[in-house]
Amino acid sequence: MESVVIVIHLLIVAALVVVVLLQRSEGGALGIGGGGGGGFMTGRGAANLLTRTTAILAAGFFITSLGLGILASQKSSPADVLDNVPTQTGTETPATPGEGGILDELQQLTPTAPAPATPVAPAAPAKPAGPQVPTSE
Repeated sequence: MESVVIVIHLLIVAALVVVVLLQRSEGGALGIGGGGGGGFMTGRGAANLLTRTTAILAAGFFITSLGLGILASQKSSPADVLDNVPTQTGTETPATPGEGGILDELQQLTPTAPAPATPVAPAAPAKPAGPQVPTSE
């Protein structure tokens, strides 16, 4: 049903664009009006027909737009993303800081590096090789 309304809506949109472009504007653009002769479609008759056609197509556009909106709203109700998150215990309890929060879960997932055994004392500086210069103290 929805695809049929979409196809009708797109046909109306295409026809509406064509009819609006065919209308005579003040600048002359693509209008078919004008020209002499008392043929089947005079300038006034073409303007009336195009105006009436535009109004009918615009009404069809609004009707199909409302129909698509109604169909979309009845299709499914909006759901919260957090409703789909599974809980660890199976019961829903409010999270308290430090108990079962996202940071606790991340800390459990990250591997911890082993702690160094004992701190090592820094080595004594090496004596400079070369001649010693006496300092005057």
